[in-house]
Amino acid sequence: MKKLLLCAILFLSVILESSSQESGVVALDIPSRNSLKFNKYTINPTFSFVREQNKYITLYNKRQWIDFEDAPLTYLVSYTGRIKENMGMGIGLFQQDYGVLTTFGGIVNFAYNAVLDTDSNLTFGINLAYYQSGINDGRVNVNFPDPALDNIPSNSIITINPGINYGLAFLDFGVSVNNAVSYNLLNSEIIEENPEQSIQPHVMYTGYINSRGFFDESKFSGLLQSEFKKEETIFSGLAMLSVPRGIWAQVGYNTLYGLSGGLGLNITNQIAIEYNYEKAMGELSNFGSSHEITLAYKFVNKKSYKYSGDDEEVTLFENRKGRKVLASSVNHSKRSAEQKQIEAQKVAQANNEAKQLAENAKLEEQENRDEAKLEAERLANEERLKEEEANRLAAEQQAQLEAERLANEERLKEEEANRLATEQQAKIEAEQLVNQEPAKEEEDVNIGSEALDAVIIPVPKDEATQEIRELTKLTVDTKLQQQKLLLQLKETVANKNQDLKDLKEENDLFEQGVYLAPKPFKSITAENASIETLKSEIEEVISSQNKQIKTLEDVYMVRLKSDDVDDVSSRFYTKTINNLRTQQKEAIRAKDNLISDLDKINAKIEVERKRRIRRAVYNNEQDRYLKDRAALNQIKQFTPLSSSELTEEDFDSGDVGRAKIEIVKGVRNAENGFYVIVAAHTDVEKRDAFLRNAVAAGQDKIDFFYDVNSSKYYIYYEKFESIQEAITAMELKGTEPYNAKMSIVKIEN
Repeated sequence: MKKLLLCAILFLSVILESSSQESGVVALDIPSRNSLKFNKYTINPTFSFVREQNKYITLYNKRQWIDFEDAPLTYLVSYTGRIKENMGMGIGLFQQDYGVLTTFGGIVNFAYNAVLDTDSNLTFGINLAYYQSGINDGRVNVNFPDPALDNIPSNSIITINPGINYGLAFLDFGVSVNNAVSYNLLNSEIIEENPEQSIQPHVMYTGYINSRGFFDESKFSGLLQSEFKKEETIFSGLAMLSVPRGIWAQVGYNTLYGLSGGLGLNITNQIAIEYNYEKAMGELSNFGSSHEITLAYKFVNKKSYKYSGDDEEVTLFENRKGRKVLASSVNHSKRSAEQKQIEAQKVAQANNEAKQLAENAKLEEQENRDEAKLEAERLANEERLKEEEANRLAAEQQAQLEAERLANEERLKEEEANRLATEQQAKIEAEQLVNQEPAKEEEDVNIGSEALDAVIIPVPKDEATQEIRELTKLTVDTKLQQQKLLLQLKETVANKNQDLKDLKEENDLFEQGVYLAPKPFKSITAENASIETLKSEIEEVISSQNKQIKTLEDVYMVRLKSDDVDDVSSRFYTKTINNLRTQQKEAIRAKDNLISDLDKINAKIEVERKRRIRRAVYNNEQDRYLKDRAALNQIKQFTPLSSSELTEEDFDSGDVGRAKIEIVKGVRNAENGFYVIVAAHTDVEKRDAFLRNAVAAGQDKIDFFYDVNSSKYYIYYEKFESIQEAITAMELKGTEPYNAKMSIVKIEN
């Protein structure tokens, strides 16, 4: 019993040391490392696709280190293989017993292949596993409770193993990450310290033996891999020879687990069995050997996949019919002679076809040269006609620009005359208003006095009535002043509304192509200050009127309490106070409405002012563009070729070359693309000097565009649709002096 307990504790310590010394977490490690025939997806997730043709159901069992009591035991049931031309998959259930510790779970595998070339593929794969590990109470056999075992919980783990493989005709290179991410569902944490986490690169070779006899067309596979863990590095190699007669053998070596060897054979066309033996070496030699056996059922695909490693195999025990050696030999000789004759005919036919193809190619080459010559002549003629047409258009454009310039000058003169006339008329109207204002004020005062005199106020009979009479007159005077200020505010709102209509009409007509002489901007600051002053005066008058009405009401209420009350006076002042209150409410409402209208009109005027400013900016840019085009055409037409050879010192490239590739946006009158820039200037004179020298050096395609954001002219003579074409043009710039400094500018509008 003590020996059994010692063995259990030893195994438990080994397992927990390899995973976690406190939590009982076991890392995923399926030990099917000795087979290149079945369950390869446990070695690398891409191997469910790589070199596979069929699908398999396999039953796998491994008894590890059998000299040791309660040795590790693994069961694995899998379905794996190619499911499509570019996909492989696998699914498996497994159970592993490590002494008193049991692990049970499942693996889902998926591999996807991307074809890069005829003989090259890139395959991506992933293994997703879920398993539970914990103490198997049925395997614990002790005479007394062990707290160390009781404290080990059962864990549920999810782990991810990704992999990648690059395959050629006979070679495969790849890498996988074992236990890349392990998540413990028990404590909802990622397992940080996982000793079985490793990076596993590999190199695999797959080839065929070309010989006669039993080994003809046998397949040889070899796999070299290494496993880099945190604490150690493991190297291993595995080789397999598969004979078409349905038998295969494999041998391998692992620096940790030792030597391995195995045999396999096809019992039928679809059922196969494989046995592998593993001999522990080094530190594990005392644990003894390991045995693993696999029983497989093959689903034969009707479709033949590319990039597969399976070949037609027969069973070793297949019943074969007897052969008639003599007849077979004669038929074989006859077929060989016929085959040689057919091959000779094919060779002769191929030679004739090659000769005919050579003659046809020669004739086609001559025709191509003739066509190329004619095409070159046609292109030269077209280029000449284009150049003549360009010169004609340039002359017409120059004439048109001159006519537009004269028309623009005439328009500006007319606008200036209209502006002066408008200012003179405004001045006259202002003087008239100044002269009319005193008369109007005097008239308003007279009207107010007449209105006040028209009010028949009862004759006061006591001091209270006399005070009410005086307050009533004062309130009526304030009401007249209030009405006058509201009238001024109403006129101001009307004037602002008229300004809005005029400005909107001007902008709308311009967008329709109709030019209307713009009215000059008013002083916004002075106008706003005047309006604010008027609003302040109105607020003060309204506040004063409210106070006076309140005072009048208070005095009137005191009079009503006296014994000597005149009914006629009471009725008069009651009606007067009610009228004043009603008129005051109407005045306040009118003031609020006028101020609200004024705010709305100001907001709309601001929108129209911005429209007018944008229109002015557009006109300025368009005028600049027309002037720039005229200057370029004039330089191209009137600059002769230089009689002496120009040098790089004659060309000032400006800011070009500081950045190899620059991106500019919002460039008017220029198409999107990649421009090879030879100069960049903000000064117009430097720009024109470079253009003249370039034309004098023979570059008649020189051109430029303007970037309003940097105020810079970019000079170029080549534009491309792709950056690679632009880079190639820069590399082939030659020795022209104007190409001393070059860069690429991409326009993105």
